[in-house]
Amino acid sequence: MTVTAAPATNERDSLAARETIYRLAAALFGYPLAETQQALEEGRVAAALAPAWRTLTGEPWPALPPSEDLTALQVGYTATFLQGKRGSPRVPLVASAHEALLEGQTPGNYLLNVKAFYRHFGLQAAQGDEGHAEEPDHLVAMLEFCTLLCHLEREALSGGRDPGPYRRAQRDFIARYLGPLLGAIRERFAGARGQGLDPTLARLIEVLPEWTADQQAALSAQVGPSPQAGEAGADSNADSRSLWD
Repeated sequence: MTVTAAPATNERDSLAARETIYRLAAALFGYPLAETQQALEEGRVAAALAPAWRTLTGEPWPALPPSEDLTALQVGYTATFLQGKRGSPRVPLVASAHEALLEGQTPGNYLLNVKAFYRHFGLQAAQGDEGHAEEPDHLVAMLEFCTLLCHLEREALSGGRDPGPYRRAQRDFIARYLGPLLGAIRERFAGARGQGLDPTLARLIEVLPEWTADQQAALSAQVGPSPQAGEAGADSNADSRSLWD
């Protein structure tokens, strides 16, 4: 092995691990299906998650029991993320449901800013006749978007192209949207335990905020820090698009 081969291999291993964690988290935070319960029971989730987690953190992923059955998995999910007092979820997975995340914006403006990231990479939310219409600021949509950015970064590296645009986009998306939402979810979950949420989901709620912060820091080390408030492009996704081209 040459001196330069090891960093490239490590870079690709880390990228593959990051993509795996985003992809699995997106699948798990969607409404539970029979396939989800089966994957948890058979240990397939842990088998994919554990090596990726160790690659990026150096820490083992704990052995966690699955929910007793699909009904228990769905009841815990519904009680935690879909139901609550006066019809409001105990732990909303939608960013615009957390008033503190809006920072004075209307929910509509907040959604437009999130959608600007998606549109720049050719994505749009599913429409009513295309299956499940998911909110663009839903945690699942944000995790799937980061999965896509990892995929595009991997393709760029494999094709000898500049991966910087995808790294900068993910860095900024974590800083502005995914990181704050994960932090808000964990804060709300601290007061909403005991609803029977699956242990793997509960663990992800606890550890993903720091994990995404670490990914943001690693990306910033590669392509520089996100623009600060008051700097050109810091307050407008449209103005920032040149960073992702």
